[in-house]
Amino acid sequence: MAKIDPATLKPMESVTTDALPDGDGWQFEPKYDGFRCLAYHRGETVDLRSRNQRPLGRYFPELAEAISRLEAARFLLDGEIVIPGGSFELLQLRLHPAASRVAKLAAADPARLIVFDLLEEGRHGLLDRPLAERRVALEAFVARHEGAPGIALSRATRSAAEARRWLSGMQGLDGIMAKRLDLPYRPGERAMLKFKQWKSFDCVLGGLYRKAGTGEIETLLFGLYDESGRLDYVGRVPVHGERDEIARKVQPLVGGSGFTGRSPGGPSRWSRKERRLVPLRPDLVAELSADHVTGGQMRHGARLLRWRDDKQPRQCTLDQLRAAESSPPVA
Repeated sequence: MAKIDPATLKPMESVTTDALPDGDGWQFEPKYDGFRCLAYHRGETVDLRSRNQRPLGRYFPELAEAISRLEAARFLLDGEIVIPGGSFELLQLRLHPAASRVAKLAAADPARLIVFDLLEEGRHGLLDRPLAERRVALEAFVARHEGAPGIALSRATRSAAEARRWLSGMQGLDGIMAKRLDLPYRPGERAMLKFKQWKSFDCVLGGLYRKAGTGEIETLLFGLYDESGRLDYVGRVPVHGERDEIARKVQPLVGGSGFTGRSPGGPSRWSRKERRLVPLRPDLVAELSADHVTGGQMRHGARLLRWRDDKQPRQCTLDQLRAAESSPPVA
């Protein structure tokens, strides 16, 4: 088998499904709200890579150290980085340019890699093996390193009913992954299913981002009012189609007060590129659907379901989100 290069290997991806599949031949796993990570160890080399092949070792030095101390000298794991008992916002703080700041955060809140696949062990590549075989190898790998800090084995079940019960019984759960037991690992392909529970909220349009160069609307930014009457940013909706219609709808609102409380903006933690906020007059209300709420915000891009001309902006308050707050992971 060809040598695996963690700097170019793309993790297997998923497509969203509205229901978990029934029947035999499936394995179900919890989907935690963390950073996807390929963890590679060969000799003296330890390499942690994100979903987009960005190096993660400098941001999680305690994980790199823990993996370097594992007895096995050569392996490649697929997993999710979480901070046990911590929020996703705490995890994001690690994406900091100062090594001293990262070291302080790592000492205060050590991260853990929840592993759900084994792609290489020793001289044996496992990409072509079915998931059922890879899971057996993964469980044996983790058992041999029982008690080692930094890694934990993901739960797994072949019962869709049990997986559905996880959604109400496990904290920090971002959804359920469904994987065919007979499927080999397919790098970069959307070969898994991801099931999430969606909740809807009525929110106020407070701003937008435009594409650099073209000026096209790229993202709509929404907020909710707090107890003091300030409009706090809570989530975003990517714009893919109907750009002309949306542009006509929002053009009269450009230059308004926008967000008067918590505001989006600032550099991306990954690219460090600044994004310029275009404030809007907060006149439009939309019903949004979101799959994960934490820290008073919708963690992922939301879906725009419909515009609510029948609802006043001031009726859209933060108490909608509080009831849907997601708990931090306890893994």
